[in-house]
Amino acid sequence: MAHQAALKPGATFWLGVLVLWALIWIGNDALSGLSTASPVAARLRNLAVPAIFGVTLLLLWQLVVKGFGIPLVLLPAPSDIWAKLITSLPTLKADFIQTFLRAVLPGWIIGSLAGFLVAILCDAWGFLKRGLLPLGNLFAALPIVGVAPIMVMWFGFDWQSKVAVVVIMTFFPMLVNAVTGLQAAGALERDLMRSYGASYLDTLLKLRLPAAMPFIFNALKINSTLALIGAIVAEFFGTPIVGMGFRISTEVGRLGLDMVWAEIAVAAIAGSAFYGVIALVERAVTFWHPSYRARKGS
Repeated sequence: MAHQAALKPGATFWLGVLVLWALIWIGNDALSGLSTASPVAARLRNLAVPAIFGVTLLLLWQLVVKGFGIPLVLLPAPSDIWAKLITSLPTLKADFIQTFLRAVLPGWIIGSLAGFLVAILCDAWGFLKRGLLPLGNLFAALPIVGVAPIMVMWFGFDWQSKVAVVVIMTFFPMLVNAVTGLQAAGALERDLMRSYGASYLDTLLKLRLPAAMPFIFNALKINSTLALIGAIVAEFFGTPIVGMGFRISTEVGRLGLDMVWAEIAVAAIAGSAFYGVIALVERAVTFWHPSYRARKGS
């Protein structure tokens, strides 16, 4: 016991940690405000600032957990999570395939596409917009913990019920954003199209859909996070013995918090990568839009 107490860091150590944290904070703040003439340097700066901040947080997390001897069941250190992640790769891979590839991606595609197509119909027939949008607000307020058990009863315990939950969660954000985006084209542009004798379809394809792209991609990015959350939570209410949600719920019951955090890390990495891919596609599609040029200039 005396040897363990001697190994605990003292006040001088923690003072040094605080000083180091303050220096990194000041340096990172100066780096974030640094003006660069080169686009490559600006991109490197934009990548370096969050990377430095994230690494610093992980380092502080490690030092606090190990320094104060926080039990593993309360909060594992990043090193413990990394060790569990490395030793559990086959299990994590199977959970990722079950949750992300079989539930999140199909549900995201079906829900977003259905919401987009219904938004086109609502734009063409006004009574649909007046009837569906209030229902959209109602369905958006439904708690997932109430919807998920119903979907499990309807579609079974496998991935099909999780896809159904994801479709419900992603349909209405796309519907609302797409309907709003289709109204984003200015009156002058619409009058110009009418003066050219353009049909509704020509106006839709050549003017209104391009103007709606920022709204549509905004819905796609929102749905990328909603889909992952919905699939994981839905697995709490019935699933085969595989999946991120299943693993989290069972490991919490067994006090295997290192495995829970490993699953959380995989979900965070997958969700961030998914969001980043959508953002890259958005940049390629809407590079001409004034909103993108304003973000690029800032």
